[in-house]
Amino acid sequence: MGDREAITEWAQRFSLVADPSRLALLVSIHYAREISVTDLSAATGMTDTAVSQALRLLRAHGLVTARRDGRIVRYSLADATVHELIHLVRPHPESRAGTAERG
Repeated sequence: MGDREAITEWAQRFSLVADPSRLALLVSIHYAREISVTDLSAATGMTDTAVSQALRLLRAHGLVTARRDGRIVRYSLADATVHELIHLVRPHPESRAGTAERG
């Protein structure tokens, strides 16, 4: 069935992404490529405090990285795997249009 440790690591990643707030942050970071806490707060409708707490968890598990730009910290996705995962599972506007046309 594969390496048990690797499977456990992926299960933890999926549990982090399963939370709607954290997923919203990851999707926002995906599209922005690099973004501050304040901009993430505006994009997701979350408070700065909630964004910071979620980002701390995402950083601890290696899903995002931070880069200081003067006084502002900008966040980006940590690796190509997370980027690809979000890209592959995000809703595609054209698939929604196709569903509406069929229904």
